[in-house]
Amino acid sequence: MISKNKIRFISSLHLKKTRDKENLFVIEGEKIIKEFLEAGIRFKILAATPEFISALPAFALKQIESIETASDNELNRMSSLKTPNNALAVLNKLYNEMEVSQPEKLSVALDCIQDPGNLGTIIRAAAWFGIDTILCSNDCVDVYNSKVVQASMGALLHVKVYYTNLAEYFKNTNKTSVYGALLDGNNIYNQPVSNNGIILLGNESKGISEKLLPFITHKISIPGAHSIKSGIDSLNAGMAAAIIFSEFYRRAL
Repeated sequence: MISKNKIRFISSLHLKKTRDKENLFVIEGEKIIKEFLEAGIRFKILAATPEFISALPAFALKQIESIETASDNELNRMSSLKTPNNALAVLNKLYNEMEVSQPEKLSVALDCIQDPGNLGTIIRAAAWFGIDTILCSNDCVDVYNSKVVQASMGALLHVKVYYTNLAEYFKNTNKTSVYGALLDGNNIYNQPVSNNGIILLGNESKGISEKLLPFITHKISIPGAHSIKSGIDSLNAGMAAAIIFSEFYRRAL
C-alpha cells in the first residue's frame, strides 16, 4: 500500500511551487494515463487501485519507476478532482524552456489566460487543428495545473506550451504576421491569413494587453448575431480559440 509520505508528496504537486521545484506534475484518470503510456512516456509514480494495476499491459509496467496500490480513500486524498479517478501518475515535465526563434509555421500566443479550463481547452483545440506550439505570457496559468491537464485531455502529448515575455518575443519576430483577436477587429471570415503567423489571444475579461497591441499586424474578430443586444459582448476564450483555429485550418486545406 502507498505510504503516508508519498500521499503527502503527490498532494503537494498540486502546488505550482512544488511542481517547479521537483520538475514533476500529476495526471489523473484511466484514459489520459493510458494515452501517456502508449506514447512511451515514463512515470515516476503510479498510484492506482489493484484492479487498474493488474489490467496494465507488460510494456506499460516497464515504463513505471514505482507502482503503488491505493484505496479509493487514498486516491481521494491525492486528487485535485471533485470525483477522483481510479488512478493517478507522477511524471517529469514534458519539455524544457524554449529559445526565441522565428516561427516556421502557425503558432499561438496567449496573453494572461488565467482560467485553467480555458487553457486546457485551447491546448486541446490547437492539437485538433494541427497547431503544435503555444507561447504563454508569464502571467498565464501554469500548464501543469491539474485542471489544465484534465481539460486538455491528453493534448499535451501533441502541443508544446512555453512561457516567455511576449513583448520581448514579438520584438525578435518582427517579420511575422500577428493576428490579434479584438472586438473591433476585421471579420475573420473575410481576413486573408497566413499559415506561418501567430494567433494572439488575450485575457478572458481584459483582452490583449496594451503593450502587445503595437505588435499586431492583423486585427481579427468573430462576428456574432446581435451580441450587444443580448448582453453577450464576447466569447469564452476557449470557444473563440477553437473558432479561429478552425478558420485558419480550413484556409490551409
